[in-house]
Amino acid sequence: MKLNELKDNEGATKKRMRVGRGIGSGKGKTAGRGVKGQKSRTGVAINGFEGGQMPLHRRLPKRGFNNIFAKDFNVVSLGRVQQAVDAGKLKAGDVVTAEQLKAVGIIRRIKDGVRLLADGELGVGLKFEIAGASAAAIAAVEKAGGSVTVLGATAEA
Repeated sequence: MKLNELKDNEGATKKRMRVGRGIGSGKGKTAGRGVKGQKSRTGVAINGFEGGQMPLHRRLPKRGFNNIFAKDFNVVSLGRVQQAVDAGKLKAGDVVTAEQLKAVGIIRRIKDGVRLLADGELGVGLKFEIAGASAAAIAAVEKAGGSVTVLGATAEA
């Protein structure tokens, strides 16, 4: 079979109806749009309009809140860091920053910083300088002989 021999199966496609081509065609004159009115004109899209009834998107209550000041952190697990150590991308005693994690391919982009979570095990001592970490992650890193410095930490009153 060649590219120029490709064709659809019989009956797979249907020819479009040519509207407005004379009264004898069955779709002449108004071309199936009825008579007069807004929807018989061109360029009309009345999405969400329900004939004057209150539309669904206005009947339902508004919910929630979107904080425009919320920080968007990259979440990195200890297991993922250990995979990088096993692959030779990180060594014991390294200072691990967001830039370093991006360089070794653990994260794709830095966003508002990196937050370390305690999912998995860490076998070597690493020094983390990151935007955030869970208490369990800090304990696991210190148990493995490393340290965690949380950057930009503010004292909460």
